[in-house]
Parts: sequence; C-alpha cells; structure tokens
Amino acid sequence: MKRLLVLPLVLLVAAGATLAENLTRADEYTIHHNALTTDSLAPEMARAYGIQRSGSRGMVNISIIREQPGTTGKSVHARVKLKARELTGQPREIALREIREGDAIYYIADFPVAHREHLIFDIEVIPEGETHALKARFEQEFFTR
Repeated sequence: MKRLLVLPLVLLVAAGATLAENLTRADEYTIHHNALTTDSLAPEMARAYGIQRSGSRGMVNISIIREQPGTTGKSVHARVKLKARELTGQPREIALREIREGDAIYYIADFPVAHREHLIFDIEVIPEGETHALKARFEQEFFTR
C-alpha cells in the first residue's frame, strides 16, 4: 500500500524538471496537475496502475486538496472533467479514472503522444459537497524517444 501512495509525489518529482508550478488555487482548494511521458514511471508502478511505459505515451495526474489550516490539506473526491486540445484546436479524447488509496484520491489517464506534441489541458472540478465548478488550465509539450 505504501508503494502505491507515492504515485502523486513520484509523478510530480519525475516531471519537475520540465514543468513550472503544477498547481492551481481556487477558493479553498488546490488542484494539483501534471503530465509526462509514461517511460519515466518505474516499471512496478506502471504495472500496478495498468499503464504502458513508453516514450510515446503521455500521462496526466490530477488531485484536489482542500486546504486545512495547520495541515498539508485533505484529498477530496470530486467530479473531474478533462478536455485536451492541440495547438491547432483539434480536441483529444482523454478519459480519466479515479484512484483511491487510503486517504489519497487522484485522477489519472494515459494516452498516445507524438514528438513535440503540445497539448492544452482544461480541467473542471466540482469537489464533493460543492455546487460550483473550479477551473484549471495547463500546457505540456511532450518529447518522445
């Protein structure tokens, strides 16, 4: 179980060199988001999540943390919608799946990518118990091997 709980941290560290700030603050929530090629995942982690390791596959990871003073916050369940598009405006279908491990909740997806493909990700989140959507956007250029 401990091995799997580190997925969000490992993804953020693995992608850290290529990503700027990987979060969006909205109201009392922080939306953590990143994307990377799946070849940077450890083989055992990729197997555990059913993800094909490849330089030509991308992965997105999203988690929603409710801020709680004096703590690092609390992971919350949410309705999460992800829309991706190329710079030309061409939409990309990317289906998220929810992962729950202990108190951690995150949303992941993997998908094919081409060398130097630049994707714009629009995220819409409605945390459990809330009625309005929170939005985040980030971009990622993928360098395949």
